Order: sequence, then structure tokens, then C-alpha cells
Amino acid sequence: MSEHLKAREAVIRALRDVPAFRRGLGFTLFLVVVGTTVNLVTPVFVQRIVDAGQFSDAIDRTAIMQSGTVALIGVALAALVNRRANIRLGVAATSGLHDMRTRTFGSLQRQSILVTQEERRGALVSRVTNDIERIQEFMEWGGVGLLVGVGRVILTIAVMLWYSVPLALLVVVATAVYVGMLLSFQRILGRAHDRARVAVADVLGTAGEAISGLPIIRAYGAERHVSAKLDRALEKEFKADFRASMLGNFLFATAEAFTGLITAGVIVLGITLGVAGNLTAGELIAFLFLVALLVDPVQTMVETVDGAQSAAAGLRRIFEVLDTPIDVVDAGVGGVPLPAGTLDVEVDGLSFAYGEGPLVLEEVTLNVARGERIAVVGETGSGKTTFTKLVARLIERDGGELRIGGVPIERIPFSSLRERVGFVPQEGFLHDATILENVRYGRLEATDDEVRQAFADLDLLDWLDSLPEGLATEVGERGSRLSAGERQLVALVRVWIREVDLLLLDEATSAVDPALEVSLRNAINRLLEGRTSLTVAHRLSTAEASDRVLVFDRGRLVEVGTHAELLERGGVYAAMHADWVVGTATV
Repeated sequence: MSEHLKAREAVIRALRDVPAFRRGLGFTLFLVVVGTTVNLVTPVFVQRIVDAGQFSDAIDRTAIMQSGTVALIGVALAALVNRRANIRLGVAATSGLHDMRTRTFGSLQRQSILVTQEERRGALVSRVTNDIERIQEFMEWGGVGLLVGVGRVILTIAVMLWYSVPLALLVVVATAVYVGMLLSFQRILGRAHDRARVAVADVLGTAGEAISGLPIIRAYGAERHVSAKLDRALEKEFKADFRASMLGNFLFATAEAFTGLITAGVIVLGITLGVAGNLTAGELIAFLFLVALLVDPVQTMVETVDGAQSAAAGLRRIFEVLDTPIDVVDAGVGGVPLPAGTLDVEVDGLSFAYGEGPLVLEEVTLNVARGERIAVVGETGSGKTTFTKLVARLIERDGGELRIGGVPIERIPFSSLRERVGFVPQEGFLHDATILENVRYGRLEATDDEVRQAFADLDLLDWLDSLPEGLATEVGERGSRLSAGERQLVALVRVWIREVDLLLLDEATSAVDPALEVSLRNAINRLLEGRTSLTVAHRLSTAEASDRVLVFDRGRLVEVGTHAELLERGGVYAAMHADWVVGTATV
């Protein structure tokens, strides 16, 4: 999606891609035409009243009353019809924006973690909140005014031509020149609103980081630095918004000037035509009514240009999300579900690089038997965590083959993969909800008793009962009310209740307080029983208890074997083990 997508093109695409925007649009347009046509009755009857009354020798009061009554009925009917059209347009806009918000959020959910990690959380939230709100404001007000205004302008000009071709040509030429100037100005205004939307996303991202990282910020005394960073982002947003607002205000001022100039021009030319006997007083007054009817929608359309550019900027950012290719594609109903039972893993020539960077995994080949416990070790940055994410298909490999249960991983539907393969990251993420609700993410239909039994199965019931509210304990945003070890306990129970057959575990016992370390280790050992597992080992004691150890070094799988075999070889693993023994290993 080009960043220079024009407002018109953005709206056309929104109408094309979101059916709710088009629903009932034909009848709504019909109502707009009817309402505008009836509205035009008023100038016609005003002209008849003036010409047949005040400037006539004999005043026909009956005809005046009849004309006035018809005009009043026309005004009332036009108001009712236009209101109905506005309501229909508002409902269509709200429904369409709901669909667009849902599609945008769904697209973000389908993206790989690489895509979502490229932009800060606050900026991503801005896509489905702030940007959509700008579009909603335009669609519910400006969009309605724009649609009604275009119809009214066209019909009003048609009636003007019927009254006086010279006056109509004056109005059309002046309006065309003014609209041409607006179209040229649109590009400047559009760029201003683009910068404003980016600045808003930057503020949200900076504020989100500051709030999430508050403990670290305080620990290092970096409050002033972070505040200054946020101040700079706010200042940038203020300047961008101020520039966009100034340009918008300039537009409003030009609308007032346009109204005065076109009215003055019609009066001067109309009097000239009247003196020559080509226009009656009633016709001139009626024409001035028509000018008022024309100017009002033109002014609305001018004001709408500002809203349209803001909405188009939001649409561009939304379409950027929708147009981002899904790099990890679900095989869906045409895929091959994983076979029943414990799963094996086959890897042949696996390679991966983050974006355009160098390979972080290169030509990895191995077979993991069903039920085998595998420990994955290596120095920081060696590629061990990336390897487990590829097996979980949270990211997509760049080369090689990867099969689970004999099925190529790209052929496995997500529904089957997520049900049978569990992934527990080093920092177990928890939602701002109760412990019960967080565990249920593993199996949404689990009952309270089943969740409690899951804690018992992992010998964690004593810890659960030590909490003031047990399962009803609120964990806070990202689990902030629990310690790191407690969050990990909940994450382990969550994957246990899912009953997966292949477990990928980024072990996190190294940063856990001693009081919880035993509980965590016992829970992990219980969790690994009877299933295939790949555990990223941050302590070599985990490797000692494994069936085999995979040793990664600079993106390559350099050693495979049991703990004893690798020690005997005296290679990379043996060196790491020696460091661990003296307490200096970092794996």
C-alpha cells in the first residue's frame, strides 16, 4: 500500500473490501436524491410568491397561501427524508468500521511474532483504536455530509440552469475553480495528517514502554530520561497536530470567502440581467436561495476534506496491516492433522535469518524420537530459542525441512498444531485476569475443578492454596502481581491442562527465588513425563537429566549426544560444563 494513497482511493477500497459499507447504499442514495429534490421546492415557490404577490397589481392571497403551504410541507418532508438517509449511512458506517476493526485485529493475530515485534505495542494498539476512531468520526459525520452534499450540488446546479444559464455558469465556474484549488491543497493536508497519525502512534508506543518498564526505569533512576523522551514525542505530536489543524482552519476560512464572493457575483450579474428584462425579481431571489443551498454543502465538503484526509491517513495505516503478507500461513482444512500419540520431530537442513540479517540458524539436521527428552544448550545468541520457535511455527523457516509426526510442518493446520504442540517461553505471559482465567487459555472449556486438579497433578496445590483468593487471585497486567517464578508456575499449569504431545520449554528456573525453584523443577519434571520435549536449558543440570543434548554454537548444531558422551568428547559442551561447575556458565 503506497503511503501516497489518496483519500478517494482509500474510501473506494474501503467500500470494495468491506461489504457492510455498501449494504443498502442504493436505497440510501435514493433517499438522498428525494430529500434534495424536495428541498429544491422551496426556492421555486418563493419565486412564485414574490412574482405573483408583491410585484403584482392584484395580490392573490389564496395562491400565496397555497404556495407557502407547499413550501413548508416540502421543507418538513425533506428534513424527514434526509434524517432517514443520515441514519442509514451512520448505521452502515458503524457496521463497516466494526468489521474493519475486527479484520485488522485478526490480521495482527495471524502475523508471525517477527512482524508484530517490529512495531511497539502502543503503535499496534493505535492501529485498532486511534486510527479506526478517526475513520469513524469521518464516516459518521463527514462521510454522510459529503455524500449528501454531492447529490445536493448536482441537483441544485440543474435547477440553476433552468432559472438562468448565465448565473448558473457563473456559479459553476467559480465552484469548479474553488474545488480545483481544494484538490491541489489536499495533498499538502494529506501529508500533514499522515505525520500526525505517525506522531500519535509514537506517543502511544513511548508511553506504553514507559509504563511497562517502570520498575527498571525506577531501579536505574532513569525517570528524567524517559520523561524527556516522552516530552519529545508529545512535542512532535503537538507540532504535527497543530500544523494539520492550521491547514484545516485555512480551509474553513476559504469557504467563508467563497460564500461571500459567489453571493456578491450573483447579485451583481442578476441585477444586470433584471435591468435588461432577462430575469424577474422573484427569479433572482429564488436563485439566491439556490446559492445558499449550494454553498452549504460546498462548505460541508470543504470541512470534510480535513476529516477525509485524517480518515485516509488512518485507512492507509489500517491497509498497511491488512496488506502485510502473512508469512506463517495456516494450512487450514486442506492440511494434514497430526497423528495420534506421542510425536517425533525430524529436521533436515533447517536455516533461518531475521529479516535481511545473517543466518542465525544454518543447516540444522537431527531426529528427535517419540517420547525423547531433549535439552538444547548454547551460549546466548547461539540460536537455541529460535530453533524452538521454528518447531512451534511461531516463525517460518527460510530453508530446509521440518516434520512433526512425519507431517511437514507447513501442512499441519494451526488447530492441530496448537492443540498438540505446547510452547512455554522463558517469561510466561499472563493476561490481566484471574489465575483461573489464565489457566483456561490452555483449555477454554475446563471447569474449576479440572483447573484445580491440574495444580494438584503438578504438586502445586499448596502454593495455590497459599494465595489469599486461590484460583480467583487477580494476577494484574502481564502478571505483575505475581513473581517471575509464580508466573511460570501458572504457565506450566496452563500447558499441562492442554495435554500436549510435544512440549517446547524455554526453561526459566535460573531467575527464580529458591523458595519456588524446587516447586518449579518438580512441576517441569512431571510435565515432561510421557511426552516428547525440547527444553532450552539455562542450567546444565537440566541437560544432565535429559536423554540427549543438542549443543548450538553460532547458529550451527555442533554436538549431539548424552551428557556423558559430550563430556567425554571434550568439545563445546564439555567447556560449558566446566564453566558451570565453577559457577561462570551462561547458557
